[in-house]
Amino acid sequence: VSDAVLDACLKADPFSKVACETATKDNMVMCFGEITTAGKIDYEAIVRAQIREIGFDSFQDDLSSVNSKGLNWQDCEVLVRINKQSPDIAGGVHVGKSDLDVGAGDQGIMFGYASDETENFMPLTHMMATQLGKRLTDVRKDGSLWWLRPDGKTQVTIEYQQHADGSVTPL
Repeated sequence: VSDAVLDACLKADPFSKVACETATKDNMVMCFGEITTAGKIDYEAIVRAQIREIGFDSFQDDLSSVNSKGLNWQDCEVLVRINKQSPDIAGGVHVGKSDLDVGAGDQGIMFGYASDETENFMPLTHMMATQLGKRLTDVRKDGSLWWLRPDGKTQVTIEYQQHADGSVTPL
């Protein structure tokens, strides 16, 4: 959902500054953060369209329901709490700076590593979990696993053999 908001902002204004988060609970979606854009963005419409595309189309306030997906794009409560970017952050990050000196703002910490286990340099477990997640989406959408919900999850664990030189290979 946050990615869809970012896409809409950048489509309307390529110079948008977007720090957007999304949270859900019991047929409610809250979209919040700091966004500065010249575009006119209908955040609620974007939220509803995205949760519809994801596949959340039924909510029953009954934990024993086999039909409820926990969220219904048509009648869920959508709370939008978006303000403009703080002038202090804007001044420290991009206002009055050259393109080479623009900073990243106050959002997020990224970490990770490259690996030669796969052609795309992602760890094998990550690549396999991503492929399994895609397959879960495919079989849910084509009806093969009608009971699968949009919040399917994957976990991949691989055992490795360590060699004398310190390198490892999956078994």
